[in-house]
Amino acid sequence: MINHIILEDIERIRRELKNADLEGKRVLVTGGAGFIGSWLCDILVDFDSEVVCLDNLSTGVMRNIDHLVGKSKLRFVNDDVCTFKARNKSDYIIHMASHASPEEYQAHPIETLRTCSLGGANMAELARKNDATVLFASTSEVYGDAKIVPTPETYWGNVNPTGPRSCYVEGKRFAEALFMAYYKQYGLNVKIARIFNSFGPRLREDELYGRAVSRFIAQALTNKPVTIYGDGTQTRSFCYITDTVVGLMLLTQNERAKGEVINVGDPQETIILQLAEKIKELTKSKSSLAFYPLSKDDPKRRCPDTRKMEKLLGWKPKISLEQGLIRTITWFREKSA
Repeated sequence: MINHIILEDIERIRRELKNADLEGKRVLVTGGAGFIGSWLCDILVDFDSEVVCLDNLSTGVMRNIDHLVGKSKLRFVNDDVCTFKARNKSDYIIHMASHASPEEYQAHPIETLRTCSLGGANMAELARKNDATVLFASTSEVYGDAKIVPTPETYWGNVNPTGPRSCYVEGKRFAEALFMAYYKQYGLNVKIARIFNSFGPRLREDELYGRAVSRFIAQALTNKPVTIYGDGTQTRSFCYITDTVVGLMLLTQNERAKGEVINVGDPQETIILQLAEKIKELTKSKSSLAFYPLSKDDPKRRCPDTRKMEKLLGWKPKISLEQGLIRTITWFREKSA
């Protein structure tokens, strides 16, 4: 699915990446039908890369890429990242495949762990054989309930290795260790992005897949109670999708980032209760607020220290939370029309 909001945002990304050397590059994007993955496929096709979009559609959806399927620059492969066998070599592998929503990955813990471990091993070995650059999409979840906020890449984490979030947290931590081992042992050109909360068009709101932003917007637009877990004083940082994609693409192509672990996110910390109120205000919603018990091991604060990214790439988010929310709300309205 594509509309004027997404087209405008693709053009914004293109302007930010105007010097990107992507024409004719062969790129494998795992999880390419997912939220961030589909945006990466869009921009890669726009730059005339030859893209293989790999997704088993366990969380990704075809409507995110249906406008690309059939184009000569993109080939969609419905397959499992754990067992996928490539037909052609790749210059870049962007490994995005994973369950990501807490409710959803807790409902599929073994599949989540397999994707992170076996899927990561398969992509690392494929990259080694292809002599490809690999970008691994890790997560801010590896920091757990961080005691240092804003959190730098040097922080080792405060995690529960057997708790309800462990399938995702430990899966991603294992995959980071695996890719770093390939870097150290084989010299593989690895970049690890610890992605903080991203939002924008194509973020799912349905059932287990819903995140705070998408769930709040969907509820507010229909005047249903906005559901908040805990008392709403917990914090997150929210980065609009165009800024996230620009950061990931710059990181993928920057040779100085080889073997580096880098936070990708917005350094603005937002209280969840204030996020809900802002979405109600922007949607002119009559929704009430409904409070539910906080899930176990839910981090109290989450905000990235982005100084490493800024120094290495000169990258800072450019879209404010309110600007991003307005664009996302418009997309949700048009999607439902």
